Amino acid sequence: MLTICLLILIGYFLKKPIGALVEKLKGVDWKAKFSTLWSNIEPYAKKAGRFATKPILLFYFVVTDSETSTLDKALIYGCIAYVVLPFSLIPRVVYRFLGVMDEAAAVVFVYSKIKDKITPAIETKVETLLDSWFGAEYEVIA
Repeated sequence: MLTICLLILIGYFLKKPIGALVEKLKGVDWKAKFSTLWSNIEPYAKKAGRFATKPILLFYFVVTDSETSTLDKALIYGCIAYVVLPFSLIPRVVYRFLGVMDEAAAVVFVYSKIKDKITPAIETKVETLLDSWFGAEYEVIA
């Protein structure tokens, strides 16, 4: 399934036909699939910081929404996996800046596709989780 999602992400970006791949993912239990990725998100967050982690968490909560299409779920799953798992088309260790930019490009691309699905409730969940991991972003001074 991970391979299919990555192929969908690449194919969608390159404007290639992906309908047959998306069809293979109908009926997938996305919450169960994301539970396997979840164990990689918190360690990634601690290395990447609050700013880089926020879109990944937004993606995660959009996937859990029943209104999100299979295509969007596949794009999000492929993007999160590409960012948090230790493989990359352009390895960070070898190419430093370019190795980070390919992951950033994937995040920006998927974010632009699903940003209208990010509700205020999802924003609140993400900020609450980020606050628990990194502390409150802003302190109110009375």
